[in-house]
Amino acid sequence: MAEFVRAQSAVDTQLDSYLDDYAALDPIFATAQGVLGFDAQLPDLSPDGLAARSQLRRDTLAALDRAVSDFTATGTGLDPIDRVSVAAARERLGVEESLHEQGEDLRRLNNIASPVQDVRDVFDLMPTETAQDWQVLTARLQQVQPALDGYIESLRVARDRGQVAARRQVEAAIKQAGENVGPDGFFAKLAGDGGQRAGSEAAASQLRAAAGSAAEAYQRLAGFLADELLPGAPAADPVGRERYALLSRSFLGTSVDLEETYEWGQQELSRITQAMRDTAGRIHPGATVAEAVQHLDRDPARRLDDARALRDWMQRVSDEAIDALADTHFDIPEPVRRLECRIAPTSTGVIYYTGPSEDFSRPGRMWWSVPAGMTEFTTWQERTTVYHEGVPGHHLQVGQTVYRHEQLNRWRRLGCWVSGHGEGWALYAEQLMAELGYLDDPGDYLGMLAGQSLRAARVVVDVGVHCGFRAPAAVGGGAWTYEKAWSLLSQNCLQPTEVLRFELDRYLGWPGQAPSYKLGERAWLQLRDQAREAAVAAGRPFDLKAFHRRALDVGSVGLDVLRDAVLESS
Repeated sequence: MAEFVRAQSAVDTQLDSYLDDYAALDPIFATAQGVLGFDAQLPDLSPDGLAARSQLRRDTLAALDRAVSDFTATGTGLDPIDRVSVAAARERLGVEESLHEQGEDLRRLNNIASPVQDVRDVFDLMPTETAQDWQVLTARLQQVQPALDGYIESLRVARDRGQVAARRQVEAAIKQAGENVGPDGFFAKLAGDGGQRAGSEAAASQLRAAAGSAAEAYQRLAGFLADELLPGAPAADPVGRERYALLSRSFLGTSVDLEETYEWGQQELSRITQAMRDTAGRIHPGATVAEAVQHLDRDPARRLDDARALRDWMQRVSDEAIDALADTHFDIPEPVRRLECRIAPTSTGVIYYTGPSEDFSRPGRMWWSVPAGMTEFTTWQERTTVYHEGVPGHHLQVGQTVYRHEQLNRWRRLGCWVSGHGEGWALYAEQLMAELGYLDDPGDYLGMLAGQSLRAARVVVDVGVHCGFRAPAAVGGGAWTYEKAWSLLSQNCLQPTEVLRFELDRYLGWPGQAPSYKLGERAWLQLRDQAREAAVAAGRPFDLKAFHRRALDVGSVGLDVLRDAVLESS
């Protein structure tokens, strides 16, 4: 069947212009989203650079208002796709402006998603096959120093306003910055890897000098954090309910009842815990969860001996899922059927996905950042992770959106990402694979439940700590402390200690993001139920494949916008 192709509208033109202008202001975003032409640059992270982004957002919102007025004046109105585009842009750019007004962009500092990590991590996405690739990479390395100098300037302004990250986050950032310094640091290793492929000795020398400059910039950042920021960093982790509500909305694209969410998180954690106990008995009769885990870990059929074997296993499971799901439960465009699995050059323990470039010359990739010292792996916890990061999870969701150029403007395809939508879909994808029978093996199913348990515990810890709610009786009640939060995670989650420690620091330093997974999944399941009810009310059967296609074709938008768009078309 031929795809519907729509003409470019005034709304499309305005948002595509916004995407191009924003990519120029934030080349890290451009590289991550596969927008070509900015790989030799890094963003201006100073207050002036952040103000320029704000001005662009405000100008774009005003231009969209004028476009809507023009449509109204002619009596034609917006078509359904433009209505979603305008709603999504007003929601996204509006909440980003609210964050800017509160100084959230100036104060960004944590252990996982701040310029400390962003400036270094962008080099993982850059091609390194040719001498020309290394010339571009060298040019970007030369921009690390001014980028981090601008970042330091922003952190100083935030500090002078009394907006300093908690001590725990500053200490984590100092440690991470230090990992990029010295002969064993990231940049020295990068220059060593590229020396033979730079094209000439002169190019190799320039690469080494640029890498040395980048390392020095990180050393200067670590010194600033230790000498100027750490002494005034508050010991307390909670950000307070008012600030939390805005941060939560920014990750969800909707506002939630925080008390109800906190209670639901505890109920969901209890439900999953019981399901884990029941599944343990299926793995080994009478076994506790801990005993079932030991049984699975000892199973040679579920063990992998090194990171290479892990990568190969991930690739095989991913390829099998794509082959099985394409043309049956999902419409998967041909370019989206390619996914690369890789071991990341970092060692944080995080597993993550990066999307394809706009032309699919860079495919979507699933990355595993293997913790230092970890040399053996088990598959029972990770099959569900492959479905989460790959197909039908992030790769299908992101790749299909990038591919839908015949319907969606470039901002909808490349520039709009909402965590509650994206991470919620990935959790929904795991649950769906269980429903479809791909996790019928009780060990693999326990692995899915283990991930779900962590995501539910996130809701409890993140909302509870930051909003000052009373801790559950199981961890002692009363006011939350780090020790109580650790107790809840360690009692309910099966991940290794070093992973859980990193996770807890993440929740404390990135408020509102971690609950977006489980709350997003909740929204997707509710939306599926609502679409099914609408089909029944209209006297037609509910088509799950059509629901998936219709919902994914909306792109990654806020949860309120998603619900309205899908139900309007049901």
